[in-house]
Amino acid sequence: MAVSINIPVEVVDILKSSQFAAVLTGAGISAESGVPTFRDAQTGLWAKYDPLQLATPEAFQNDPQLVWDWYLWRRELISGSQPNPGHLALVDLEAFFPEFTLITQNVDGLHQSAGSMGVIELHGNIFRTKCSRDGRIISDPREPSGSVPLCPECSSYLRPDVVWFGENLPADTLKTALEAARVCEVFISIGTSTLVEPSASLPFFALDNGATVLEINPQSTPLTQRASFSIRGDAGEILPALADEIIN
Repeated sequence: MAVSINIPVEVVDILKSSQFAAVLTGAGISAESGVPTFRDAQTGLWAKYDPLQLATPEAFQNDPQLVWDWYLWRRELISGSQPNPGHLALVDLEAFFPEFTLITQNVDGLHQSAGSMGVIELHGNIFRTKCSRDGRIISDPREPSGSVPLCPECSSYLRPDVVWFGENLPADTLKTALEAARVCEVFISIGTSTLVEPSASLPFFALDNGATVLEINPQSTPLTQRASFSIRGDAGEILPALADEIIN
């Protein structure tokens, strides 16, 4: 049975008349593609580990092989996932707006797989690998017998190109996201708990700078009461309906 999505007429009118839209996506949109959330991913051999104790620089320093193996396992979990209708609708919205910035907290690359361009990855990308010493991206890391690969330039350990707990977001990435939130006319927050800083502040920053903020989320969040509009539901259902109303 088709689900009827009620998109407020005022939302459609505002989006149609806007030139610059910024979007922030969180774990919710990826979960609809079968990507387990950070905590939900702990199953099987990894069930005894707290992800908060694995995703830190200290954990990698203490046991790089353990952390590397965990991320290989997480890559395998994610690699079979495909973009869902929510991801695809964002590609359509990107083509509609003269200026469009897509910011994501997710590290799975599904937005790029769907066809989104210039995605701002606040927390990195789990499928990229970088040198643990200088941050240089290594395009083709090779590890003998599953061991932690070494940087071909300096022989330091390589690590996933993700932001771990206790690390700062890349300054240029955060600056670009903040600037989009500052100048956009419409800010759409999708599937994010609005709890993880500093990304949680982006929709509030947009509000403070005069933007219309639309939240799309199955649950209520700290943003819900302050958002200009809040629509309860899954991104894979609401975003295609929203794009259809705006574009057609």
